[in-house]
Amino acid sequence: MAASQTVCVVVDDRESAGAVLAALRGHEGIETRVARLPLGDYLVDDAWLFERKTLPDLVASIKDGRLFAQGLRLAQAPLRTAVILEGSTRDLAECRMRREAIQGALVALTLFLGIPLLRSLDPAETARLMLFAARQGRAFAAGSLPRKGRRPRGKARVQSRILQGLPGIGPARAKRLLERFGTIESVMAAPADELAEVPGIGQETAAAIRWAVAEATATYDLADLSS
Repeated sequence: MAASQTVCVVVDDRESAGAVLAALRGHEGIETRVARLPLGDYLVDDAWLFERKTLPDLVASIKDGRLFAQGLRLAQAPLRTAVILEGSTRDLAECRMRREAIQGALVALTLFLGIPLLRSLDPAETARLMLFAARQGRAFAAGSLPRKGRRPRGKARVQSRILQGLPGIGPARAKRLLERFGTIESVMAAPADELAEVPGIGQETAAAIRWAVAEATATYDLADLSS
């Protein structure tokens, strides 16, 4: 296969012992390299960043609050990102988490943060998904697939979209928050009284923002887990 057709995949070293790397190496036309990635688990063609989570991993990241933080970082990445959720419902048999809690986390990840979610049954399918996405992405870039209009991906637009995932925040309020604090990190770290000083926010919305970002597990309604 020509070098230009080879799909290059950088695998995070924390994933190197998993079955996905072995599955990737079983495909023709894939060049793999293991390195520490600052974000995500698999970097494909220096353009596509995939975070892989098994269903038990997903539950654990909801419980400890990592999922929302990871989602924020993925949403701000300069690359195209996606989460691959791997496994079947049998893997959730011992998770002791209500279905509604898991659905709430996925709604936050996909609708509020705008991160695509792909499903696979096992590591082999995860590898095939990434390979297919890379090759389809090349075809799309070459004009072989129909385009329905390019969505602007400027940093300000991404930041606004992320902030609109917070309670009571629409486009206008998101813009004012960014004008006041400069970065999403500063908004998330700001105390309620400073948030309330932003025009249109007020004490009630400021308190709701602090509730959402200070207690990540509460965002997904985890207080009442089924036994």
